[in-house]
Amino acid sequence: MSARNAQFQTWQALLANRNKRQKLGEFLIHGVRPISLAVRYGWPLHRLLHPSGTRLSSWAEDLIRDSGVPATAVDPELLHELGERESAPPELIAVGALGSDDLARLGRDRDLLAVAFDRPSSPGNIGTLIRSADAFGASGLIVTGHAADVYDPKAVRASTGSLFRLPVVRVPSPADVLAWAEGLRAEGVPLRIVGTDEHGTTPVTGCDLTGPVLLVVGNETTGMSTRWREICDETVSIPIGGAASSLNAASAGTLMLYEAARQRGFPAAASED
Repeated sequence: MSARNAQFQTWQALLANRNKRQKLGEFLIHGVRPISLAVRYGWPLHRLLHPSGTRLSSWAEDLIRDSGVPATAVDPELLHELGERESAPPELIAVGALGSDDLARLGRDRDLLAVAFDRPSSPGNIGTLIRSADAFGASGLIVTGHAADVYDPKAVRASTGSLFRLPVVRVPSPADVLAWAEGLRAEGVPLRIVGTDEHGTTPVTGCDLTGPVLLVVGNETTGMSTRWREICDETVSIPIGGAASSLNAASAGTLMLYEAARQRGFPAAASED
């Protein structure tokens, strides 16, 4: 591909146009680790883009050869535009399919540890919390309400590839999550919903997080919505000092996940095989 034709313009729109991503069911994946993990965990990829007339590394050549994903050579200057923040044309950009927004992806076992992020406004915070949830053994992450896009390039980058291993589901409202939770409870899974709040009634270290639990992290500015506060079985606080009035939402979620992992016994590192 050597011209800004309709196909190139479509790929370019995936960078900034959320509606286009949703309509086409595709998004762009940048970086060696995210692309490698997408392939390792069987994420559906529609296309691999690489610079034309350029000698590729063994990593890129092997991935193109072994992944079975169709590859397209793109003029380096055009690929540079699709690479956004890259200082030089990237070796590969992957065009991936959006994941399914099915809460069943989170599983239904008695060790369930899930996170709900209520109306996050920052895609970077979404990606950071995905990464933390993956690192601390969570079953998945739910993004609720009017929120930044899970498939925004900033969120995908911030997840450093964990998006392709951890189930991440978008739902319109807390009511959808409550219906899922009630379904699990009806099946005998004693799921508890625990929210984070600076005025929470229990310090985080005093909350039992060893059973099946859904941790709720509120919006960066306003915290949890009124509906989420009604749904929570318990709200917990994270003691802090210094001049800070509160923690970043992704940081608070990470601390909650760490405490849950500490109580449960930390998860083993994922195999590199």
